[in-house]
Amino acid sequence: MKRILLACSSGMSTSLLVTKMQDYARSIGEEAEIWAVGQDKAKEAMKDADVVLIGPQMSFLKGELQKEAEPLHITVDVIDMMAYGMGDGKKAY
Repeated sequence: MKRILLACSSGMSTSLLVTKMQDYARSIGEEAEIWAVGQDKAKEAMKDADVVLIGPQMSFLKGELQKEAEPLHITVDVIDMMAYGMGDGKKAY
């Protein structure tokens, strides 16, 4: 099972994208646990994730989060701005 954490400014703006990503994962027969948190909870929540995707508006935090994630072997990346804005669950996934 894939465990994907989405981090954004408040944790609420990504809720639609979480739903779309879950729908896409199900449509291709993959099990995925996908959830969102605000930036203030990202470092704590990442210990339960395989991948951390951060909202484009938080791209400035990528380096800081990568430093925390590296010893845990967690991948950190920024969600594509178009995928984020359009709520494109397939592209974000």
